[in-house]
Amino acid sequence: MLPLLLASSSVYRRELLARLGLPFVCDSPDIDESHRAGEAALELVKRLAREKTFALADRYPAHLIIGSDQVAVIGERILGKPHTFENAREQLLAASGTKVTFLTGLALLNSQTGACQVDCVPFTVTMRTLDQARVERYLRTEQPYDCAGSFKAEGLGVSLFQRTEGPDATSLVGLPLIRLVDMLLVEGVEVP
Repeated sequence: MLPLLLASSSVYRRELLARLGLPFVCDSPDIDESHRAGEAALELVKRLAREKTFALADRYPAHLIIGSDQVAVIGERILGKPHTFENAREQLLAASGTKVTFLTGLALLNSQTGACQVDCVPFTVTMRTLDQARVERYLRTEQPYDCAGSFKAEGLGVSLFQRTEGPDATSLVGLPLIRLVDMLLVEGVEVP
């Protein structure tokens, strides 16, 4: 088996990948994560996941490189990482009482052969009706400024949800393990 490399600095993705019980290393790719004009959310996350893997291919020429990227979408509006309290508050109030779809792009590159598998796993959350006081309490407690749409689902973000639906709950946190196992199997990696 080629060594695994997670192309991410995310502690959330690292914790998820560790669940598979396979040895891996992490390195952070340096790519421009800007949304291109006219680019659909689905294409954005797939492109970024793929670019993350290829950004590290030269440094890791005989690895299976895992890249992932996530956005939250309300209707056609893409919500990325808020970075600030004000942006997070605005995102959460806009999501109040709506359905939010999390799109998680996933790529697995065999840097030895150049074969790259790319997919996107959706997960939908129906939000509770939120008022400003609840949102601000959540933000002060959780500080989810590095999470797509300001939702830290592995923490108190779940308290904002009324209902969830999707093929893989781990995609909500940012690394869809069920789909990743499928991709690893194609590369001959047996889990467990």
